[in-house]
Amino acid sequence: MELVPRLDAQEIRGLFAPPPWGDDVPPSAFSLTNVGEWDKFRNIDMDKEANIMDSLNQSSVRQKGHVDADKTAVLTAWRRIDCRTRDALRRSFLPDLIEGYENCISHFIEEGGEGDVLELKVQDPFHRLLLHGVCEYHNLVSTTETEQIGKKAMKITKIKWKNSDEKLSISLAHFLRMSKEGAW
Repeated sequence: MELVPRLDAQEIRGLFAPPPWGDDVPPSAFSLTNVGEWDKFRNIDMDKEANIMDSLNQSSVRQKGHVDADKTAVLTAWRRIDCRTRDALRRSFLPDLIEGYENCISHFIEEGGEGDVLELKVQDPFHRLLLHGVCEYHNLVSTTETEQIGKKAMKITKIKWKNSDEKLSISLAHFLRMSKEGAW
């Protein structure tokens, strides 16, 4: 008694001749080109190929690692900024004002300590918004308070340290310039 029916010639051919040998395969791109040009590529020593591939992979990892760390830090700092402030920074880019704020903040970071507070009197609400954006980029805490001096109300922005030792290699003004030019 047979459990499996008999196979015909076509079925047997399919079992013992998988597609690379049995069926017709369309010609590859390599076979359609000049064979002499591909001989050097096809006949390379396997050890030599492995050494070349390893050296290429290691050099690209070293280059990417350094660039990606700076780029990642700057993009993380950019994402810390509130979305409305980012829109304001992109739309009306005032490089001199932002650089001035960054100079004040960089002196505060270099010369100040953990408990120090930097106070800036910025009366224009839009300029205060930009100042808060610069502080967020540099990972500082900024708050604006109103003080009464006689009959006049003065706005004072107080900038304090956050618990972070992050130092950015690219300033916000430079980052905005690069993104406006399309280099970022």
